[in-house]
Amino acid sequence: MLNKDNSRVIAHKAICLVALEKNTLSDELFPSESSESSFAKSLAYGSIRFYHHLNDIITPRIKKPLEKKNLDIHSLLILGAYQLLYTDISSHAAINETVEIAEKLGKTWAKGFVNAILRGIDRDQDSILKITHHSHPSWLVKKIKKDYPLNHHEIFFENNKQGPMSIRVHPSIDVGTFQEKLKKQNIFSETSDLAPQALILDDAVKVSSLPDFEKGSCYVQDVSAQIAAQLVSPKKGELILDACCAPGGKTTHIAELCPDANIVALDNDKTRLLRVKENIDRLKTDNVQIILGDATSQDWWNQKQFDKILIDAPCSGTGVIRRHPDIKLLRKPKDVSQITKIQALILDNLWHLLKPGGELIYATCSILPDENERQIVKFIERFKDANNEEISLPWGNGSIGKQQLPRRIYDGFYYAKLTKKL
Repeated sequence: MLNKDNSRVIAHKAICLVALEKNTLSDELFPSESSESSFAKSLAYGSIRFYHHLNDIITPRIKKPLEKKNLDIHSLLILGAYQLLYTDISSHAAINETVEIAEKLGKTWAKGFVNAILRGIDRDQDSILKITHHSHPSWLVKKIKKDYPLNHHEIFFENNKQGPMSIRVHPSIDVGTFQEKLKKQNIFSETSDLAPQALILDDAVKVSSLPDFEKGSCYVQDVSAQIAAQLVSPKKGELILDACCAPGGKTTHIAELCPDANIVALDNDKTRLLRVKENIDRLKTDNVQIILGDATSQDWWNQKQFDKILIDAPCSGTGVIRRHPDIKLLRKPKDVSQITKIQALILDNLWHLLKPGGELIYATCSILPDENERQIVKFIERFKDANNEEISLPWGNGSIGKQQLPRRIYDGFYYAKLTKKL
């Protein structure tokens, strides 16, 4: 029997980890594949997704601020308010089950307090939901409105949805055949004109239910991210660097597209490189060399210049908020300025490792121009031997690279293609 009480306890713990301890929201917090775990995950992700809206509703209703040691009760109110305003869970269950968690936390005193505030929110539901709220931090609302005066509403709307699950089918398998296999398991999908190996699933499923997943039949990857390997367009005998490669989605895709190319997968995080190794092993690619090293330095490099370089740059992640709603709580304005400095260091450093006539693909999962087009414009000003190449794909907009905003089947993503003059 589904134990929803326990699900709410798990969800509450996850909300506290993000909101109070500033940890990332990850699937590892919901380890089992049970219905209970799925329900907990949906509650936690939803509560974090709409945290800013829920917080603005709850805070004025708290007459005396909670002490620091009792901020877990604030997270409990977030969980309760989310159920009332954003799910079809009955008000009775949402309030009563959430109140009971206070008891489980050893804070019996809070039961009446939580009950009163949630009942007030329940009473005011209609008036609350009539008022538009972007549910993003104010600094990010301001930035997105400034950068996208015409379509910020669409960005906020998409960011507050759950992104679709997309997979990349191994090139040795016919996509149509794989789609039929999925259909037989009642997993329905659509193909993409842009990414030939992509299938966009109607509903998210557990990877264990994908046919031959463990044998390397497919990889979970958004359509926007699948464009990277197409832009790299690996050829036989080329030496290709995938910098900042973890967890290995783009690395394995490049390797699959041309088994006769030589790929160097670089990352500075030892733990994340283990994920890269797992993915390489599962997808049975044998043309990748993994290197632990920092993309801002050259102490790992053997002095052999690369034909092509993919920089999957560290970024704000503002294009993938719908997949990682914790970004709204964890990212701060100063982080963006720091990230742009690191991106510039990586670009400047790795440009020297590229052969004359070589190609560099710069990618981020951000929608902020400071990390994207403006970053590349400044780079071209610094390096006179860098040429901006037009990206002719019917995807995204822009003249210096292409910027895709989050929409339906696409995550927010940016690509620029640069060639080094001979």
